[in-house]
Amino acid sequence: MPLFTPTIVFERITCITPEFLGARGIRALILDVDNTLTAHGSQELPPDVAAWLDTMRAAGVKLTIASNNMPGRVAPFAKRVGLEYQAFCCKPSPFGLRRARRAMGVSRREVALVGDQIFTDALGANLYGIPVLLVQPMRQDTKATIRLKRALEKPVLARYYKKGGRVHGKEEDRKPPDA
Repeated sequence: MPLFTPTIVFERITCITPEFLGARGIRALILDVDNTLTAHGSQELPPDVAAWLDTMRAAGVKLTIASNNMPGRVAPFAKRVGLEYQAFCCKPSPFGLRRARRAMGVSRREVALVGDQIFTDALGANLYGIPVLLVQPMRQDTKATIRLKRALEKPVLARYYKKGGRVHGKEEDRKPPDA
């Protein structure tokens, strides 16, 4: 089960701060797209996430996108938000994460993955040996396959909370959501 366990769960990506990263020696983030940076399938970046990206850049945090989507989905979004990207990463395979890390020129000790899914993002990061900063999905999933994955994630997250994990966010020490 530890392969599926997130390192830390955040309410939203915007709750991750440069200070939090710096305290852990993290200088670079590999970012998922759907339900992490934007709604599933969207090309629009929410204003608070755009401001978060600016804050991270200003703090010197290196950023890149690693998505399982094809370049036709990822490239226009990455260009719009000004980030390099790796498409068709095949997470949970760690190979796309390795490509993303190498492109940023940082060591594994200095990078973390930010994503919203246990069976792709958390598993991939854990297989690669980097922290996974799991964010709660931005929107309710409409695709049946993702809804099924969300149902299968509940026991994993329940175990995380049972072992003392919590949702980090604007209201520190917030109780976990109902599982």
